[in-house]
Amino acid sequence: MKIIIAGTGEVGFHLSKLLAQEEHDIVIIDNNEKALERASKNLDVSTIKGDATSLRVLENARVDRCDLLIAVTSSQQVNILACAMGKSFGVKKCIARISNTELLHRKDTFDLESIGIDKVIYPEILGATEIKTLLKESATTDTVEFDGGLLYLLGIMIDDNSALKDKTLAETAYLNPDIDFTTVAIVREKIDEIKNETIIPRSNNIFKEGDHAYFVAKSNQGIDRVLSLTGKKHASIKNIMIYGGSDLAYITAKHLSKKYNIKLICEDRENCEKLADNLPNVMILNGKGTDVNFLMEEGLDDMDAFLALSNETEKNILVSLAAKESGVKKTISQVENIDYIPLAQNMGINTTINIKYLAANFIFKYIRQDEVINFSLLQGVDAEVVEIEVKENSKVLNNKLKDLDFPKSGIVGGVIRNKQPLLPRGNFEFEVKDRVIIVSKHESLHSIESMFK
Repeated sequence: MKIIIAGTGEVGFHLSKLLAQEEHDIVIIDNNEKALERASKNLDVSTIKGDATSLRVLENARVDRCDLLIAVTSSQQVNILACAMGKSFGVKKCIARISNTELLHRKDTFDLESIGIDKVIYPEILGATEIKTLLKESATTDTVEFDGGLLYLLGIMIDDNSALKDKTLAETAYLNPDIDFTTVAIVREKIDEIKNETIIPRSNNIFKEGDHAYFVAKSNQGIDRVLSLTGKKHASIKNIMIYGGSDLAYITAKHLSKKYNIKLICEDRENCEKLADNLPNVMILNGKGTDVNFLMEEGLDDMDAFLALSNETEKNILVSLAAKESGVKKTISQVENIDYIPLAQNMGINTTINIKYLAANFIFKYIRQDEVINFSLLQGVDAEVVEIEVKENSKVLNNKLKDLDFPKSGIVGGVIRNKQPLLPRGNFEFEVKDRVIIVSKHESLHSIESMFK
């Protein structure tokens, strides 16, 4: 597929990385020469310096032969115009990043499809939706739901309280007698490197303290068993403190205020007044998030969750750590720089989110929607999660799972058959229309997917 990406900020760069790995023909357009140099040095892409709304630049990018144009610059106006121009050249599909919620909710008045935009993306709304999902289970760092909650993928830190610590997967099998969960990945800190190690586990792998373990579990009983074995507890969330005056903080507070008691800390007084006018059900407080005494005076130790959602990563990490030290059950920190995510997790932050990462993943999932049912990338994990349906001529049919030549860098996490959740073991046999959840490193994902088609 020939794809043009307008904008090579964090969204454009991460998306380019994902798509280049899929062997698409990628052309990146941007005015920032340094950003283009970074992309050309690290990715298998072509680059063009210029304005994505320039006819000459688009013609140089061979837009007339383009299958997909993705406009993710920091300017909503540029994104909309670039897509409209691309469609006039005959581009098959156009995706635009926007920053105005009215364009999402007022389709009756103005439909973006009428000017050639097939899909719009608003990163802040994706972030708020992700936070809302994460708050459903305070003990987990990540939560992915499959088929309305028949199966869940959960991320949990292994600490000194875990019954799994210092045991191999084989040694912990007796703790899972009813096969309520499957361990699908272990992320381990590498002392001498920034990037953590991702392990697709087998029976001889050991759970170690500090590991970030990922499980596919059945709803209710499976989740309860995983939490019990990892020394975690369900905890209801009622009171939430949010730090930051960003768009993400505002949209998140607006979404959550319908269900939770919210206090929002903002350092800019003028912005506080605007937030107070637009968030009548939220208590807006003017103060410094890094002032722990101020936070304590405003009831930090009474909070069930703390969300650090400013545009300053370092402050978010520091404030989240302070909240955790104060006994807050759940902390979520917005980390602007994707490279900081493993560092923040290793420092003990419960959960990190990056809205640009979420935006890139959302677009990638949209692109692959004809190939897979579901697609997820977990932040800080060198593996991909896909849900795929077994086809009639699939290679996996009429064979037991243990007899398949399944790559060791991938694992079958779960299967949904006729609305029933199943957790396969060696003797399992697939059937047509099974929905299979696979966790795999990128290098083996396509070969695994081809086995089910």
